[in-house]
Amino acid sequence: MEATEDLNVLGGPLATCSLSPLTGFHRDGECRMGPADAGRHGVCAEVTEAFLEFTRQQGNDLSTPQPLVGFPGLQPGDRWCLCIDRWREAAAAGKAPPVVLAATHVDVLETIPLPLLEVSTAAD
Repeated sequence: MEATEDLNVLGGPLATCSLSPLTGFHRDGECRMGPADAGRHGVCAEVTEAFLEFTRQQGNDLSTPQPLVGFPGLQPGDRWCLCIDRWREAAAAGKAPPVVLAATHVDVLETIPLPLLEVSTAAD
C-alpha cells in the first residue's frame, strides 16, 4: 500500500490527532501511515472506557503506563492513532471509539468505508 500524501478521509489536509499524549506511528501527532507501519495506525479516535477495555481483552493494553518506552497510558477522552484492524474489530463488537475524520488518514478508506467511520464521529 502506497501512502497518499498527508490527506484525511474527507480529502483535506491531515489534521493533528494529538500532541498530548503524543500519538502516531512516527510520534509526531499525526496518523500518517507508511511502509514501516505494519499496524497501519491511520484512524484518529477519541478513546472510550469501553474501547480501552475491549482492546485490553484483545491483548493490547493501552491504559497502563509504560514509562520505559515513554507511553503514558491512555484515559477516556484521549485521542490516539489506532490500527485500522483494531478499530474494525471494535466496530464489529459495538465498542468502536468515535473517529476524528479530519485527522484520519485517507488510506484508511482502502479498508474501512467512509460511512462506517462517519457513524462514529468525534467533535473536531
